[in-house]
Amino acid sequence: MIINPVAGLGGRVGLKGSDGAEIQHQALELGGRSESFERTLQALRKLSQISDSLELFTYPGEMGEAAVREAGLNPVVLGAIQTGYTTPEDTVRAAEDMAARQVDLILFAGGDGTARNIYSAIGQSIPVLGIPAGVKMHSGVYAVNPEAAGQAIVQFLTNTLSETRETEVMDLDEEAYRQGRVSARLYGYMQVPANRKCIQNVKVRSQSESATLMGISQDVVNNMEPNRIYIIGPGTTTRSIMERLGLDNTLIGVDVVRNGELVASDASERRLWELIKDQPATVIVTAIGGQGHIFGRGNQQLSPRILKQLGRENIQIVATKDKLLAIPGKTLLVDTGDSQLNQSLSGFTKVVTGFMESTMCRVSA
Repeated sequence: MIINPVAGLGGRVGLKGSDGAEIQHQALELGGRSESFERTLQALRKLSQISDSLELFTYPGEMGEAAVREAGLNPVVLGAIQTGYTTPEDTVRAAEDMAARQVDLILFAGGDGTARNIYSAIGQSIPVLGIPAGVKMHSGVYAVNPEAAGQAIVQFLTNTLSETRETEVMDLDEEAYRQGRVSARLYGYMQVPANRKCIQNVKVRSQSESATLMGISQDVVNNMEPNRIYIIGPGTTTRSIMERLGLDNTLIGVDVVRNGELVASDASERRLWELIKDQPATVIVTAIGGQGHIFGRGNQQLSPRILKQLGRENIQIVATKDKLLAIPGKTLLVDTGDSQLNQSLSGFTKVVTGFMESTMCRVSA
């Protein structure tokens, strides 16, 4: 078990990632916090049923030991760290130390940068599984949510579903990402449990037709209500709505409009809360191509408190038919970090797919 304790630090505050000491410092100054500890706990609690037959290695303190012990498990602690100052090199060293013990699987919490670090240390020599805790998780090594990670581990280690498959390790250029350019790179492949239900696909970039996007944006704009706040989530599908309104768009951020005017650009979670806590509001989001997530991947500004304040009835989903057809099981996914909220968002919901066109899709935790 390896935790990247700074994973996801920049998500809520709109920094599009957490790579690098400067960005981490900036995120902390803005009030950002990592959720890797809590999300790891959610996964580890699933392991209690096999704890008697489990030998679990981890690194000290915030890199795993604290969460493992909080989950009621007794780890073998390896290595040493400088508390509060962990680095990617610590992650690499931890993976190498565990590989030297010939472990059956490495479970780690982080984002795409963490997956790259693990890959650089072990390649395909040991199966891995990621607990999604970062800002961007385009790689196919992550479970759909923390609980699914724990479930997949139990099935893998008890030979219920012990085969593996090869999947991609992807990462974005964060600096380009912050400037609105999506520049993804394939770094290699790792082995993960062959559990299609619990593990996400690699993200697929949208190839939507412009005419379809024009129809979606026209439908959404036609139905916008006066004096209501509209939070426009990231993505090329939602960008078409901003273009229809003639407003500047943050492709990989969250923008806010009201009465056809831009209220906030690239808003943080704190800014969103200030805007909606006393005002009627709707959030418009699209699904991640190839994965199906509508919350919990690249839009962490839409936090549990924001979504609870909005309510399920004020969540609008837009997507082309081609995108929906390419999602495994045609099921949209939610991974907000709040299990109760995930369940409340589950069920069938309307998705706008064109001008005066919609379809019903299942949303699942």
